[in-house]
Amino acid sequence: MYAHLFSPYKIDGLELPNRLTMAPLYLGYAAAGGAVSPLLLDHYRLMAQSGVALVMVENATIDHPTGSGSDRTLRADSDDYLEGLATLARVIKQQGARAGLQINHAGRFAGVALQPLAPSAVETFGRQPRALSLEEMQKIACQYAQAARRVQQAGFDLVELHGGTGYLLAQFVSPRTNHRADDYGGPLENRQKFPLEVVAQVKAAVADFPVGYRFLADEWLPDGLLLAESGRFAQALAQAGVAYLSVMGGTYESFFLPQIVEKSKQAGYMVDLAAAIKGQVKVPVITAGRIATGALAEEILERGRADLIGLARVLWADPDWPRKVQQARESEIIHCDPGCDTCMQMVMRGKPAFCVRWPVEKMRTWKTKFL
Repeated sequence: MYAHLFSPYKIDGLELPNRLTMAPLYLGYAAAGGAVSPLLLDHYRLMAQSGVALVMVENATIDHPTGSGSDRTLRADSDDYLEGLATLARVIKQQGARAGLQINHAGRFAGVALQPLAPSAVETFGRQPRALSLEEMQKIACQYAQAARRVQQAGFDLVELHGGTGYLLAQFVSPRTNHRADDYGGPLENRQKFPLEVVAQVKAAVADFPVGYRFLADEWLPDGLLLAESGRFAQALAQAGVAYLSVMGGTYESFFLPQIVEKSKQAGYMVDLAAAIKGQVKVPVITAGRIATGALAEEILERGRADLIGLARVLWADPDWPRKVQQARESEIIHCDPGCDTCMQMVMRGKPAFCVRWPVEKMRTWKTKFL
């Protein structure tokens, strides 16, 4: 059963025993200030024990506090955090999974009291960011490279650049948020220039270390980045040597629109985006978005709509999902409720998230230790 899902695969020479990955998921589990915490270690130990081939740790900032999404965003901007990151990588790999770390600059979505930075001064939820200078852009590209080198030094198996969710790299590519009049604005060839420069600097810094890319295919906004342009950007990233594209849709400005809320309740709601991008590149493509059954995951792979499956809340709600699927015990799976947003509400309040679907004993233990 599920011959594709549980078949081996390689990403840039990195051997994976199956096609299941943990997609990056921010839950507010880092310590205040961005250090690796006991809660974070416990969480990723459990995720790595699940049977997925690759665990991608959620975004770590390259520039604190300017580039941090919150005070509980992990940090990869200083050697001071290397020891904690090394412990995290070791915990994941000791469970038999490959370990990756996503690095990021939040740009106009930075959760800081200071004025955020962005490609252009486009208002964001009532805040006006400041447009980056060319010198600041060069510094940020260098910070990405330095952070990627720390990921490598910490013992992770790969690094992922966060070009999704409307964060800084995506902000440069989007016609909605990039209104620059210099060589980094205007047509797509200019708007994609900065992310490609970041990729080049990161790859130069880490040599043959795999560099993946979290890829925003469609902002789901009428004046935002759409598939017609993002496909061309995907081709450019593939030519630049990224190890894979982890495809997603939407940003913080579209996630809460009524039509997108309804869309996100549907099984496999981002698979069409991944399939469209896969048709234009030769690098591996990861898809995610409520892929809650083995049958759906297998169908996606069998039809060639993606190469790997990303599980986020599906895996968090039930870390035994891979084993239950492989052992024909899917009736026992604890499923994430599409109509529930408790975890999101907790994260938005700056609190570590829990899942209301967890068994009573697990919930009691979690609350006793961490609330």
